[in-house]
Amino acid sequence: DFGDDDSLYITKVTTIHMGKYTCHAYGYEDLYQTHILQVNVPPVIRVYPETQAQEPGVSASLKCHAEGIPNPKISWLKNGIGVVPKLSKQLMLLANGSELHINSVRYEDTGAYTCIAKNEVGVDEDISSLFIEDSARKTRLSVGNMFYVFSDDGITIIQPTDCEIQRHVKPNENVFTSYAEICPRIEGEAIQSCLWASAVNVRDKYIYIAQPTWNRIMILDIQTQKVIQSLDVDPLPVKLHYDKSHDQIWILSWGNMEKSHPTLQVMPEATTGENQHIIRTHLSGMDDYFIPPTNLIINHIRFGFIFNTWKPTVHKIDLETMAHIKTISLKNYSCLPQAMAYSHLGGYFFVQCKTNLSLPIMPQQLIIDSVTDSVIGPNGDISGTPYISPDGRYLVTADEHSRRIRVQTITIQGEIELIYDLQTTMHISDLTFQSSFTEGNQYYIYATSHLQTDVLFVELSTGKMDILKNLKDPIKSKDWPWSSYNRIIQDSGLFGQYLITPAKDSLFIINGRQNTLRCEVSGIKRGNTVVWVGDV
Repeated sequence: DFGDDDSLYITKVTTIHMGKYTCHAYGYEDLYQTHILQVNVPPVIRVYPETQAQEPGVSASLKCHAEGIPNPKISWLKNGIGVVPKLSKQLMLLANGSELHINSVRYEDTGAYTCIAKNEVGVDEDISSLFIEDSARKTRLSVGNMFYVFSDDGITIIQPTDCEIQRHVKPNENVFTSYAEICPRIEGEAIQSCLWASAVNVRDKYIYIAQPTWNRIMILDIQTQKVIQSLDVDPLPVKLHYDKSHDQIWILSWGNMEKSHPTLQVMPEATTGENQHIIRTHLSGMDDYFIPPTNLIINHIRFGFIFNTWKPTVHKIDLETMAHIKTISLKNYSCLPQAMAYSHLGGYFFVQCKTNLSLPIMPQQLIIDSVTDSVIGPNGDISGTPYISPDGRYLVTADEHSRRIRVQTITIQGEIELIYDLQTTMHISDLTFQSSFTEGNQYYIYATSHLQTDVLFVELSTGKMDILKNLKDPIKSKDWPWSSYNRIIQDSGLFGQYLITPAKDSLFIINGRQNTLRCEVSGIKRGNTVVWVGDV
């Protein structure tokens, strides 16, 4: 809002407003003044686990993840008294206090451990409880902390710590509420098999999975590990996204393999999981959409974007009303949007432009400012698919053509700065972030290849690269028509240390703490749809 005194007023400041604001004098272009707005945010923390029971003699870890601006400092109390690792050989603080590790626990280690995160503008705390008991073995089988893998042979539930298949749901098993099979037999085919495209986890209660060739969504109840409902949707559902802010699932269907009749449907009240219904939106003409993820600091997202990869525009939509808000033209940059990413620091959207064979220029990456909905311009000479770290601080761009990975940081003044330009040998298919185990508020990245058998590892704080070799051939792109990610890599959440990536006929589990291959699970064909389920 502009005041009578020509001041600019921001009534409700959030992290999207941080950055440089310049006022110009009318008629005197050289006369201007720049203000830098830095937005400080009090800490927000999560502890893991909330409670645990261990037997004497084993080791125990209590983890605490804190976000805030500036970065918070972490300290621990045990039963209200400060924890001082220097006074004990048994205690270790790792990753700037993000993990409290206790070697060889004893009965007296039982207690309430409080993690406290503090910065200049506030404090937050939470308790992780530890019980030392003689028979601390689990009394009932857990259904959480597992990878749920959807492959040709049904659903495989894998516990990564021991590389153990905990349950296998076969294609001919029935949907719980009906006599319909999970993957109906196709006439003339000798083997009954499944075909999945996309899946989402809804608050560790349900998994929703798209079955494109059967034009339906399956709902799996995590507690019972059973498929409880199937829902008919528009033809060829290929992409699902869980919009946490409004508890709804967005479903993109292509209509046909030529993508000539795409539609967007929405499933409200996703956490109820039963007696679901579908709302048809009036949005059309798109072949992809983007909804920013939430994080600890930003827990409500109001807007998303839809776009057509053959038109130089992106369309802003209201996620609550499902209405079209405005169209942002990218025509001045000859940009056909292909992928998007978002950081709440400065409120920047990053748009990857498609390679246009009729133009002699390299495809750019554009920046859109979410406060003004205007295109700021190209992100320097950066080109490729953008990925944003969970805290919004890092932008990692993987360029398929040059095989370069560029790492930029978004400062707390909202400035975008290049920190690494890494030349790799990889044609990157997918990329994910893994929290560092040695430094607080830092990440590693893991990336898979469209064509090669290797997995790339990069430590973001140093730019150090490593490669895990010979993880077998990926699924061929022609056998995975639903997206360009023919070899995904799936992490295990905020506190997890395992990652999973499929080969053509097996799965590989990676130990992110040690950056080593944990195991191969063979006999799983085309397991390229994977969901991590945390504590249930």
